[in-house]
Amino acid sequence: MADAEIILHHYPASPFSEKARLALGLTGLPWRSVITPNMMPKPDLVPLTGGYRRAPVMQIGADIYCDSQVILAEIAKRGQGASIARGAAGPINLWADRLFFQVTVAVIFGELGDSVPKDFIADREKLSGRPFDTAAMKAVALPMRQQWRAHAAWIDNALADGPWLAGDAPSLADISAFMNIWWLGGAMPKIAKDLSVGFDRLADWSQRMAAIGHGAHSEMTGAEALSVARNTQPGPTPEHDIADPLGLAPGAAVVVMADDYGRDPIEGKLVAANRERIVIARETADLGLLHVHFPRAGFFAAPAGQ
Repeated sequence: MADAEIILHHYPASPFSEKARLALGLTGLPWRSVITPNMMPKPDLVPLTGGYRRAPVMQIGADIYCDSQVILAEIAKRGQGASIARGAAGPINLWADRLFFQVTVAVIFGELGDSVPKDFIADREKLSGRPFDTAAMKAVALPMRQQWRAHAAWIDNALADGPWLAGDAPSLADISAFMNIWWLGGAMPKIAKDLSVGFDRLADWSQRMAAIGHGAHSEMTGAEALSVARNTQPGPTPEHDIADPLGLAPGAAVVVMADDYGRDPIEGKLVAANRERIVIARETADLGLLHVHFPRAGFFAAPAGQ
């Protein structure tokens, strides 16, 4: 059924998208690929999310999943959840997304310097709400390389206990930790090699991670994905936690936004909030009813109008 298909809105160079692609490969879930631009405008994505524009976004019928945290959790739930969502995958994911990612940004764009297109810089400044200063990144390139090697060393050290980070098989912990290794290795292979000298366990693990692949997938256009959303209804909703700190009941008008960058406010009516995710309903004239899912860690939610 088309409404049960996993549709991933992504672009090839996106490190956060690579996490989702590897998770799909690891679970063996088939999926459809919609390539979204790496900067605005995104006319086939924003109507689904209500304003969220970061990649990736996952769509299953009229359910829209924003941020790789909730995407990985949903893939694990629908695939082999008991075997891949174990250990400290959540905290590892947030470390990779925040601390390690920002170091990798500085290393890559400090090296690229003046060759970064001006429209890309303007887009990222609007996304982050602060200057995307490649000159400043270049100035701190050397200390950031030291930091990158220190983060990579954590992974190499952890692999002394076994071939994977959370047991005898690959898991979401491995996928999350691999993101920045993959990104720097693809963008700046010589720098990645130099910063990984002596990390033999990391090198072997990276080869095993890359070998997981992206699984069975086929192309789909953005227009086709919008049609799927338009012609389906959201699936079952998660249980609402009556002890949730928001103190809101389902049906209340809320606003959700990221707490780091890309803080576009997304408005809707609360469907459910619990310790793992918040789900809001959005009704649009073109697409009808959509349920948009966000993770709790890393996102703010508040009553509309506050």
